Amino acid sequence: MNEAEQHLEAHGVKPTAVRVLVWEKASRQTETFTLHDMEQWMPHMDRSSIFRALKLFTEHHLLHMIDDGTGQQKYCLCRCENGKHLNHIHFTCTKCGRTFCLEDYVIPTVEMPEGFVMEDVEYVVKGICAQCTQ
Repeated sequence: MNEAEQHLEAHGVKPTAVRVLVWEKASRQTETFTLHDMEQWMPHMDRSSIFRALKLFTEHHLLHMIDDGTGQQKYCLCRCENGKHLNHIHFTCTKCGRTFCLEDYVIPTVEMPEGFVMEDVEYVVKGICAQCTQ
């Protein structure tokens, strides 16, 4: 069993051939990516197979999804510890459209009114990235 298969199994994901190939590609990404990106990188794989694998990986905390307001769902590697998601800020460049995980910046604590139960938090800062300001 290779490293990708072991990693998937350790997270409760059955390592099918498709899932292993998608995970190998996704786990090498240093920036956020979309389903469309994955399709471009894996042109011989069916779109729905890639989508199902990405969805499963998010459910098992291997990836997390980012809704940055661009209309395209983006994914990045999840840095969970003991099943707890490490929430961090995302930055979307309004010039180039790239979204960055700012893992050193945690989402501020938000106090909820009585009777409200928070399930998830997304914190997206929009502006111009360092590369586009040069």
